[in-house]
Amino acid sequence: MNLKDDWKKVKSVLEQGQASTVYCSIATVNPDGTPHITPVGTVFLRADQSGYFFDHYAEALGNNIDQNPNVCIMAVNAGRFFWLRSLLKGRFVAPPGVRLYGKVGSIREATPEEIEKIEKRVKPSQWMKGARLLWSGFTHVRDIEFTHYKPITYPVMMDGMWPEHV
Repeated sequence: MNLKDDWKKVKSVLEQGQASTVYCSIATVNPDGTPHITPVGTVFLRADQSGYFFDHYAEALGNNIDQNPNVCIMAVNAGRFFWLRSLLKGRFVAPPGVRLYGKVGSIREATPEEIEKIEKRVKPSQWMKGARLLWSGFTHVRDIEFTHYKPITYPVMMDGMWPEHV
């Protein structure tokens, strides 16, 4: 598996998974060595095997990253229509999910372009009080440099979806 060669597909699978659930799961390691998983709806991927997320509410996530920058981000397509179509066909209509591994950088101020992207993502829900409370005031991000990936695989219904050496 070559992240650079497969990036377009990996990016698409992660974005579809995030769209179906509204978040990605980011796994970090607590100071005592135990795992910690945080749902984050503000992950954005770039064209160059990197990305960023808004570091807004998740205090443990940021603390863990400051001590150990290694993360795993996972997104799975949980869309009912996706699963129904796949089950009816006896074959996944697209890869169901992916894990991305990488290192996260220090917190920094978001650029105007990054702010614009998050505002565009949450705009359809801003008429709701809860959405305004949860999804506003984003100001800081953390960059992620991805090193490799692993597809979410099942023993059947996936022939040819990923390179054979997965």
